[in-house]
Amino acid sequence: MRIITASLDFLDELVPLFDAYRVFYKQDSNLSGVTAFLTERLQKKDSFIFLALDDQNKGLGFTQLYPSFSSVSMKPLYILNDLYVAENARNMGVGAELMEYAKYFTKEKGGKGLVLETALDNPAQKLYRRLGWIKDSAVNHYTWEV
Repeated sequence: MRIITASLDFLDELVPLFDAYRVFYKQDSNLSGVTAFLTERLQKKDSFIFLALDDQNKGLGFTQLYPSFSSVSMKPLYILNDLYVAENARNMGVGAELMEYAKYFTKEKGGKGLVLETALDNPAQKLYRRLGWIKDSAVNHYTWEV
């Protein structure tokens, strides 16, 4: 397995993974919408998508980071917004490799760190704890949606 920074050249591998990720979160499959969304992200370079590939360049999973900033530390901060591993690639270390690559990327960019949010019942929380992530109980998280 290898981890790459996704580009438009890898849309054929990324689109079905991203669509399956959305379906996992109870969204309707929408391959054309996913293609348009990912194409825009990759063209505008407003996110970083890391793709796990097997020896035949088949997609195993991905993670997507969105850049932000920590005003207090005056450093970049990255939001690990998406993490998905294909069903046939689970329990093979793909998620851990993707998250470790995100850490490496953040360090290389001089970032303060990574943040993520997840559902209270998401079983991936075991992975996060195993990889040294700390659940923040010192702040409240609020959202506002249109």
